[in-house]
Amino acid sequence: MRMTIAIIGMAIVAGLLLVPVPVSAHHAFSAAFDENKPINLQGKVTKVELVNPHSWLWIDVTGEDGKVTNWGVEGGPPVNLFRNGITKTSLPVGSEIKVFAYQAKSGESKCVGVFVEYLDGRKVFMGGSAPGANGRQPTPAK
Repeated sequence: MRMTIAIIGMAIVAGLLLVPVPVSAHHAFSAAFDENKPINLQGKVTKVELVNPHSWLWIDVTGEDGKVTNWGVEGGPPVNLFRNGITKTSLPVGSEIKVFAYQAKSGESKCVGVFVEYLDGRKVFMGGSAPGANGRQPTPAK
């Protein structure tokens, strides 16, 4: 009887050790992006990648010097973007948009998007990990 209880106990402990534990810091905003470097971009969409775990919009932005830079804008997972109205159909290549975002710490032409603004004035939350994105839609900066 004691042997049976011991075997059952070991089986339970072994089973608990096999349960996956979520890693909460996997995609921390502060690891890649700088909260002190907000940026407003305007440009034409060149590519839309609705992929897990983070979607990407790529836009050509013309600088004051006339130089065109292709910026990568990270957003949330596709399901979050779909819920907010961002799809490949609603944001086709060639669309002119504005993006409010935070720049990458690496200095690359990448950022994490907070809002996409269409030229008709509609603002759509990008569902990412930027400050204020914790389950609610933040108010865009003016």
